[in-house]
Amino acid sequence: MTVFGYVRVSSKDQNEGRQLDKINAKGVAERNLYVDKASGKDFNRPEYTVLRRALQEGDLVYIDALDRLGRNYDAVIAEWRYITREIGADIIVLENEALFDSRKFREMGDMGKLMEDQFLSLLAYVAEQERKNIRQRQREGIDREKKAGKHLGRPVEELTDAQRKVWADVYPRWKADQVKAVEFMRLLDVKKTKFYRLVKQYEEKGAAAK
Repeated sequence: MTVFGYVRVSSKDQNEGRQLDKINAKGVAERNLYVDKASGKDFNRPEYTVLRRALQEGDLVYIDALDRLGRNYDAVIAEWRYITREIGADIIVLENEALFDSRKFREMGDMGKLMEDQFLSLLAYVAEQERKNIRQRQREGIDREKKAGKHLGRPVEELTDAQRKVWADVYPRWKADQVKAVEFMRLLDVKKTKFYRLVKQYEEKGAAAK
């Protein structure tokens, strides 16, 4: 059995040290650590691709949190099944080892597979409800802005297309106190100084357009 560790941060300026510390504490050899600095929207990541090819039956993979594996929960569930059932390896999520440890399901045989399916279905349901809640909060935030008579400006040109989509989705909720500034910054992958500069420019454009 080979023990692996997988770490992911969303951008090059984010620090992976905290995740590495937790995985190193499990005794994972440095040669078996894989670190990606990439979005979690899909699994087309260089280090993850190498790890996936290296996995064999009986191996074990540590990750810090489920969203480090990916942010598309339907894809994460499919990947979990591929690793645990088709490859025959195991996954442990350090953030919640009591729940996210595929070895416990494996030890229960056929009943374990049934329980794992129920667990993954619950995960999919929770993820779908969260997506619905996000869409609802977005609508409520936009409605609140409209009622307040506020005109939203346009994000500055330095944002990428992906960041602009995040901005459009999250800005109304942030203004409605439904999302913390630190979470907004994390989703944008920007530092505090840049974040507030973007806000100032964005809102000044909106005011000028009135």
